[in-house]
Amino acid sequence: MAVTFDLFGTLVDVEYPSDPAEAVARELESRGVAVPDDWHVAYGEQHVEAPAGAEVPLPAHVARALDSRGVDAERNVARHAVIAAFDPDVARRDGALDAVRGAAERGPVGLLSNCAVPELVPRTLIRAGLRGEFEAVTTSVGCGWRKPHPSAFEAAAEALGTATTGLVHVGDDPETDGGIVAAGGRFVDVTETPLSKVVGEIEAEP
Repeated sequence: MAVTFDLFGTLVDVEYPSDPAEAVARELESRGVAVPDDWHVAYGEQHVEAPAGAEVPLPAHVARALDSRGVDAERNVARHAVIAAFDPDVARRDGALDAVRGAAERGPVGLLSNCAVPELVPRTLIRAGLRGEFEAVTTSVGCGWRKPHPSAFEAAAEALGTATTGLVHVGDDPETDGGIVAAGGRFVDVTETPLSKVVGEIEAEP
């Protein structure tokens, strides 16, 4: 049996920008980019065609949004602006470390997180004191698929040397994290089972 944990809302709480488009605009302007007047509209539009369930990296979206308004910005500028805009304060949730380590005593443990911002997951793990606790870290921006798409769970399972049918996924969102059930695995919902009891729930018969 292998276990994967969701990150945001499950193991950690973070402060997201209340207005992501504005946060990105400020970082772009600080890097000399002329942000268009209708930036909020451009930011909210779809600019990258992708299959259902595929992840579109946010820097790619931002670069295309600027291009749609005739603003030319180097790809690295968009990337750095996005990373800076989503550089959060992080609080590890009570019981998170014990849950991860308890699960690791019983089999391989990984992380599976939906995240369109490069570098955000590694930074969050460092700030939460969770770096090095996982045998594999799988992100949607890394594997190309967002939960609940089966390919996201398949990528995480493969990284742990197992199949999705042998995977227990711990998360806080039945709509996304609960997608493991359709992939043949088990879902433990931390909104119903507190982190202090997750290990016992993992060990329970399905």
